[in-house]
Amino acid sequence: MTSFDAIVIGGGHNGLTAATALSRSGRKVIVLEAHQEAGGALRGDTFHPGFRANGPAQIIDRLDPDVAKLMALPAQLAGGRELPTTMLSGAEAPVILEGAYGDRITGVSPEEVERFRTLRDKLIFQAGILRRFLKRTPPPLEKIGMGDLATLGAAGLALLFRGREEGRDFLRMLLMNVADVADEYLTDDRLKALIAFDATLGIQLGPRSPTSLLGLYYRLTGEANGRIGGQFVPEGGLAALGEAFVAGALKAGVTIRTEAPVGQILADRGIVSGVVLESGETLTAPIIVSAIHPKTTFLALVDAAEIGTGFRRAIGNIRSLGNVARLDLALDAPPTFTDFPEDALTGRLVIGRSMQHVETAFNPSKYGELPADPVMEVMLPSLSQPTLAPLGAATLSALIPFVPFALKEGWESGRDRLLTKALAVLERHAPGISRSVRAARVMAPPDIEAAYRMPGGHWHHGELQADQLLVNRPVHAASRFGTPLEGLFLASAGAHPGGGISGLPGLLAARHILAGDKR
Repeated sequence: MTSFDAIVIGGGHNGLTAATALSRSGRKVIVLEAHQEAGGALRGDTFHPGFRANGPAQIIDRLDPDVAKLMALPAQLAGGRELPTTMLSGAEAPVILEGAYGDRITGVSPEEVERFRTLRDKLIFQAGILRRFLKRTPPPLEKIGMGDLATLGAAGLALLFRGREEGRDFLRMLLMNVADVADEYLTDDRLKALIAFDATLGIQLGPRSPTSLLGLYYRLTGEANGRIGGQFVPEGGLAALGEAFVAGALKAGVTIRTEAPVGQILADRGIVSGVVLESGETLTAPIIVSAIHPKTTFLALVDAAEIGTGFRRAIGNIRSLGNVARLDLALDAPPTFTDFPEDALTGRLVIGRSMQHVETAFNPSKYGELPADPVMEVMLPSLSQPTLAPLGAATLSALIPFVPFALKEGWESGRDRLLTKALAVLERHAPGISRSVRAARVMAPPDIEAAYRMPGGHWHHGELQADQLLVNRPVHAASRFGTPLEGLFLASAGAHPGGGISGLPGLLAARHILAGDKR
């Protein structure tokens, strides 16, 4: 039996961040990772001989600077060339947004540029109010401290300084749907489609669903290259960033064991004492940090007798069914997109004609069906990472939203049908691409679940909606990283503040532990 000061379950970037912070405080820490390689969703893989793909994430838009500093990430991985976003509609010339979420826009009228800038500035300001609360542990509602009051006060003052009208507008817009907000400010269908896509990607809402604007707020609470709304791909790709997180943890003295799935969290009378691996080996520690999905933690690893039925029921009710599929194509040559500037090909391409197009793509998912005409986010990773494909060949990766986890027709036939639909969309914008396809892989939500041990295949480990954020993430009784079991803490994307490649759940959980809280 081996003893540690802390055991971290899960070797994704959040688990590695929590482990590093605890190790730097002088504790003896081990990370247990079920896969043969640590890195979590940052891991890449070979999907066809000679062709590699990144993990579920395609871009970095919320990596926290404090996390980058803690992990000693090299500059070329903590930041990078700012990627443009190009909106493809097919009917009109592309719209290209450069800088931090559209600092500069080409492809629309000067009047529309000004309208977008007005909306962008308002959304970034309002998201900044929420950002104050995402960067710290949620307050206990029954005992709000001076630091929490200071944060509330600063948020209130920020609104007051902008005037009463701005304060009223913030309260009015907070729970609105993104479609109504877009209609208030914009006239160009392509820009409306873009903010609708960004607000709903990875969330079980359509543009006209109540509160769908929250998804865009969440995106704009992140930063990249020190700028709100920025986005980049690290040099060497997402896999290189995952390797840097592993290297940072090892340098800090963390022990990392791969191919070491945990079978049980040991607890007696409400106090944890260690874990038992699936191999039967026991490791002990007074602190267990679970950086895996909350449902796996409490429904699979913890004895039901150790937690109350009400808490267990609340965990079981966490909405966590993913609705995004990933498409990876091995191509004979880089595709040629119609009327498209070549230097934008290394950026992010979003295909969507209008707000209605995004809404129509969403609607069938409510009934377990595939979209007839998918919207999607497309990238050509091998153009900036040549090692992903053989010389002269190329890779294309696409995220396709509004794809139900529980497909009515079943995924045996569903994968081929989704591939056919996706290729038809790509063919409209890059004629001839279908003839260049050497191999294709569709990862539906159940495939993502299996590959990354991610229940529901939901990369946020739970919906980012009003009832599953802040003091309710993942559930109220575990919203401050501590849990009903003394010594057991949460640090995955399912914990506060949520998903994305930020490292904040891991960092904030470690700070909470180091502050001396036992629960």
